[in-house]
Amino acid sequence: MVSKSKIFFNIRIPYIRIGKPGFSLLDFMTRIVTMPDTKLSLRYAWYVVALLTLANISSFLDRQILALLVPFIKRDMHLSDTKVSLLMGLSFAMFYTIFGIIIGRLADRSNRRNIIMAGVAVWSIMTSLCAGVKNYMQFFLARMGVGVGEATLSPSGYSMIADYFPKRKLAIAMSVFTLGIFLGSGLALAIGASLVANLPKEGTIHIPLFGDIYYWQSLFLIIGSPGLVISLLMLTVKEPIRKDVHHIAGQRSSFNFRESLSIIFKHPGAYLGICIGTAFTAFINYGMSAWMPTYLNRTFGWSMPKAGLSYGLVLCAGSVSGVLWGGWLADKLKSKGISNGRVRVGVIAGVAGLCCSFIPLIGNPYWVLAAVLLPSFFLASPMGACTTAIQELMPNQVRALASAVFLFIINMIGMGMGPSIVAIFTDYVFHDEKAIRFSLVALFIIGGTLASLFYVIGYNAYKKAMGKV
Repeated sequence: MVSKSKIFFNIRIPYIRIGKPGFSLLDFMTRIVTMPDTKLSLRYAWYVVALLTLANISSFLDRQILALLVPFIKRDMHLSDTKVSLLMGLSFAMFYTIFGIIIGRLADRSNRRNIIMAGVAVWSIMTSLCAGVKNYMQFFLARMGVGVGEATLSPSGYSMIADYFPKRKLAIAMSVFTLGIFLGSGLALAIGASLVANLPKEGTIHIPLFGDIYYWQSLFLIIGSPGLVISLLMLTVKEPIRKDVHHIAGQRSSFNFRESLSIIFKHPGAYLGICIGTAFTAFINYGMSAWMPTYLNRTFGWSMPKAGLSYGLVLCAGSVSGVLWGGWLADKLKSKGISNGRVRVGVIAGVAGLCCSFIPLIGNPYWVLAAVLLPSFFLASPMGACTTAIQELMPNQVRALASAVFLFIINMIGMGMGPSIVAIFTDYVFHDEKAIRFSLVALFIIGGTLASLFYVIGYNAYKKAMGKV
């Protein structure tokens, strides 16, 4: 006697033939479930990008919150603009970039998901520890720790995204991930502004484990804690299969560190042109993000919460739309057969940065904010596009390391020098806090000129290099 279940699972579906006269409903369902589904895999890839973007937003919330705390840090720790700029820039950038090289090398050989998960936890804990610092050196070391944790994200993230997406969609995917930089920076200013506005301006609060801390220090606990949740969510991400792996004689090849660097710098004009060009667009971006709220405060008398909220909203709107536009334009130019089309987006950004150097001299704060939309838009546009260009230039085994070197250059120039150049001009050239507008003009001129120059070098060299890849 045949069981009911056996009868059910041997129902034949008429008119469907795949290699046999017919097949059971169970066979049919199994084939549907196991069949490669491009749309399904792309949906999951976009989920991964969304989670990585959320991590990117969190990382920039942690970095940028200091921009709103300049008056409080200077007052309570008795610091100059230059010393505060080192907390915003060099203390973070130094370890971020050094460990980025080490972690990039590791990400080319190991599980990238696990590296990111550990890094998110580290930077969240180190950000929270900033709440308990008692002096400048402790603050400096804590910011270094944040840099070590955040060094894990971008090299590993760029490499993973390149393995999740087809090349025709890669620039827009990279741009979505990169918009976390600008969305995080903007949200740090906008959300931070409302938090700062509701904090007592003076005095201390007692926090278990930390003791008595200034009220503004408690913001580091609020900003740092959510990252631990993001770290746990990374458990839902699968490590993708590596694509575009370099083979020799049909075998997957591995490279030592020296060989990897020789591959990365095989086309120095293209690679370094893109890296340094992007670094000087970041130079302007980091300088603006660090000092625009203070500029609005000193020049127009706006409170820091009002300045931070206003600039944060403008930064979000301009940068997010700009980075998405850059990714869309890069993919469109690539689809038209323009091999260096992704780098063209960078050339446009560099020229736009130079042309916007007049903005800090505008006499009305509302017109300043309206005009700042332009550099926010254009300076964000090459981040996803040029990151994609770097990934396309490299075999899989060196992509994370190439991204780490890329980020090393960007952050040493952009983050390490951008905020500091404004402070140096203010403290040592103009000798006047009110002259910050002229320091910002210098930021635009220096950054825009050098970005344009190196992007043009990279643009011409990239076309030749892609013909040899």
